Amino acid sequence: MTSGFSLERRGFNDLAGWGEDDPRELIAALRRCRAHILEKKPYRTGALGITAQELLPAMDAAEALCSVGSAGEARSFFEAHFVPFFIRRDDGGNGFVTAFYEPDVEVSDKPDAVWRYPFYRRPDDLIDLDDTNRPAAMERSYMFGHLRDGKISEYADRKAIDLGYLDGRGLEIAWAKSKADVFFTHVQGAGRLTFRDGSVKRITYSAKAGHPFTGIGRHLVETGEIDPARISMGAIRDWLACNPDRADETYWRNRSYIFFREEEMGDPALGPVAAAKVQMTPGRSLAVDRSIHTFGCPFYIESESLTRLDDGKPFRRLMLALDTGTAIIGPARGDIFTGSGPEAGDLAGSVRNDANFFILVPKAAAERY
Repeated sequence: MTSGFSLERRGFNDLAGWGEDDPRELIAALRRCRAHILEKKPYRTGALGITAQELLPAMDAAEALCSVGSAGEARSFFEAHFVPFFIRRDDGGNGFVTAFYEPDVEVSDKPDAVWRYPFYRRPDDLIDLDDTNRPAAMERSYMFGHLRDGKISEYADRKAIDLGYLDGRGLEIAWAKSKADVFFTHVQGAGRLTFRDGSVKRITYSAKAGHPFTGIGRHLVETGEIDPARISMGAIRDWLACNPDRADETYWRNRSYIFFREEEMGDPALGPVAAAKVQMTPGRSLAVDRSIHTFGCPFYIESESLTRLDDGKPFRRLMLALDTGTAIIGPARGDIFTGSGPEAGDLAGSVRNDANFFILVPKAAAERY
């Protein structure tokens, strides 16, 4: 059932900080997941084997709740419907968390000498790949490719697109005045665009060119450009701003390129619609490895070293798996959604911490593990 890790049953009393956590917001998040499963389609089952059908009883119970008056009542809800299991890696390594956010970007609906850098919609010659149509010579990691004259090949990469590969095709959603803003929105996978007339539009991930993601921060550390002790998103942006003649070659090291779709703003207190097709709850939504885990599963994350998100206290919080990402690989690997805007970006920018991962398994499925 699993490879490279095992699950060890625990009690809720074994979760450090559980008695102080306040997971009330996740009741509404479960309701949103339930609506998607029933009205659209069930989430794909990860290799761990937890199905959307097994998650539905807890989601139905969340839907039936009139209100959750206290943090204790919310904890009791999860205790009634789930069993926690510690995720132990076979190699003895720790779990690991990073964080992401939804950037705010000023844009124009028309390009000019200032507003020069586009956000693109998905091109019509970009196709989904799987084991049935991926060319034998192409790496299995490529989930998208280029279809032309009946032949499939790799799509254009970041450098080719930056140099005009998509010019003249009418795919632009809007134009920013900073290439860094576009690049880091690609890294985050979503953004809030503020137009010059004051209107705001959300964009979220639609597809990617297919090439693997390469973190430019690692390159800047390895080449001695940034001290590893101070590496963060802010430090990377500062370096790019101070080295404009070297910025493009640095961006192009990450061949991955993201295409977006436009979304309604929805509830402004929530984040963008994520891979689970529901809006994310700031501070309570987690990106996980979708090949292993099923969207809608709760996770309890403990990290003694991660203190920047909870006013200096260790991070101990129940979260819901609602997103995924290219760099999120492994059973105990997560990306925490910190929210929208610059303050959320400051919080997310330097989160790189060891963590313990506990997955909450629906009681009906717990005996399998």
